[in-house]
Amino acid sequence: MKKQETLAQGHRMCPGCIIPVALRNILNATPHQVITANATGCAEICLGAYPYTAFNDPWIHSLFENPASVISGVEALYRKKKKTSQEEKEIKFLCIGGDGAMSDIGLQFLSGAIERGTDAVFVCFDNEGFMNTGNQRSSATPIYSSTSTSPYGKSQKRKPLAEIIIAHDIPYVAQCSPSHIFDLQKKAKKAFETKGPAFLNVLVTCPTNWKTPPEKGLDILKDAVDTNFWPLFEVENGKWKLNIKPKDRKPIETFLKGQKRFAHLFKNEQKARITEIQANIDKNFERLLKLETCFGE
Repeated sequence: MKKQETLAQGHRMCPGCIIPVALRNILNATPHQVITANATGCAEICLGAYPYTAFNDPWIHSLFENPASVISGVEALYRKKKKTSQEEKEIKFLCIGGDGAMSDIGLQFLSGAIERGTDAVFVCFDNEGFMNTGNQRSSATPIYSSTSTSPYGKSQKRKPLAEIIIAHDIPYVAQCSPSHIFDLQKKAKKAFETKGPAFLNVLVTCPTNWKTPPEKGLDILKDAVDTNFWPLFEVENGKWKLNIKPKDRKPIETFLKGQKRFAHLFKNEQKARITEIQANIDKNFERLLKLETCFGE
């Protein structure tokens, strides 16, 4: 980790928000200057509300949908200057947004930037909803989670964003959690060192809308990994690797309990849904194991 912090002390994120923990470790994974394009969302409004910013390196606030396009243009200009010897300094490029920006509103822009081969790291901070505007459901919201627009529980499964990006056949894609901070650091370092586009899908808690104690964020994220709700994996040049295979896999109730967005599932008439969630998680993890077997080292 580099000594000089890119993310300064002091920001306006909610108490217990894990985005600053994840972002700080990602930014510090490279010794080089980082230019960041930030979609509208929690990180943007809380880390860069005019006239203040928590970034020590150049930072651009883009629209909700187009940070990938913005960073593509900046990276293209940099490559041009390098080619003509107008720029000698090594610079890295980062595009960040929440699941609303990356999985929904900006998915086509993200897909386009990756397809063009933009040499940048693209990061989705997935807190499983449109949290900055009141906890509306997103395509990343898990099934049966209560939101302001699905108060009795979302009826659809979440969109597998990381696997959608893997289908673009780019050099590096990883799913991460700040609860396993060294795994996140290693993956961020790999992403910055990758020539071409790299993508990190990072689960982060939202105590405001998950309705969880602020101090429990990392514990909840660890439960997400230990229950296989959020498997940690990476795909490097087409080779799959599951980074964590829990020896004593915890039941999904371990992750769901304590989050009021799932409180309705623990009523007698709803408990069958927990069984359904568990079955889906087990099926998905078995599928990932097969992918590692077929396309691993």
